Amino acid sequence: MNTKVFMIVFAAGLMLTSCGSKKELINCQTENKTLTESLQAAKEDLAAKNARLSSLEEQLAAQKRALLESKNAYDALQKTLDKSLTNASQNNISIEKLVDQINESNQYIRHLVEVKSKSDSLNLVLQNNLTRSLSKEELKEVDVQVLKGVVYISLADNMLYKSGSYEINSRASETLSKIAKIIKDYKDYDVLIEGNTDNVPITRENIRNNWDLSCLRASSVVQALQNQYGVDPKRLTAGGRGEYNPLAGNDTEAGKQRNRRTQIIITPKLDEFMDLIGQAPKE
Repeated sequence: MNTKVFMIVFAAGLMLTSCGSKKELINCQTENKTLTESLQAAKEDLAAKNARLSSLEEQLAAQKRALLESKNAYDALQKTLDKSLTNASQNNISIEKLVDQINESNQYIRHLVEVKSKSDSLNLVLQNNLTRSLSKEELKEVDVQVLKGVVYISLADNMLYKSGSYEINSRASETLSKIAKIIKDYKDYDVLIEGNTDNVPITRENIRNNWDLSCLRASSVVQALQNQYGVDPKRLTAGGRGEYNPLAGNDTEAGKQRNRRTQIIITPKLDEFMDLIGQAPKE
């Protein structure tokens, strides 16, 4: 009888020990999954911040280049003026004729400066309006730049789309609505939506490669701007560049994240811009 009681107690103890070990194992697995997800989120956040830092560094470099170009243009203009004065002296050109030539050239230069200043001012206002309308969280994933008279709005793919897909996710709605409002306010601008990917091959049904993915993503944004936010489709163009327009190398996660983007490119209408420039002065 004592032996049977012992065996029952022993078996019960084994069962309790087994249940305790199984519960600990499940707890460990759950904790490991949570830590893994936290680590991945931290890596993605770090990659996004590194990508943003690289973008800001490029903007600073572009501004320095623009300043240098302005200085070079001024130096070239001064050399041209000095040459004109020298030629006038050597060829006995009358002062009156020389002054007329200089005035005509100066008038044309002022005209070009006014056109460029007007275009730059409008674009800077547009950039400022966009930046002010976006929240601090949105600005971590949306980059707004003005380069050579064109406004570039670059949106991270993980903010716009479901992973490996061209379907727009719910997170993007508020941001796209703000961008659409700005686009609708600037009616004299055309809008190109350009999809870009990294170089990692995609294997999804009905998506053959990164060319397909980039084009489909651009088309999704165009249709959202048209159908959900009322942007005139005549102003919109969708295009994809696949993996062939990278901003950074694809050898790091930060580089890949910078390359996986959709750009909304806002430009003045070409015919109106050319009308503003007008004709060059006759020689």
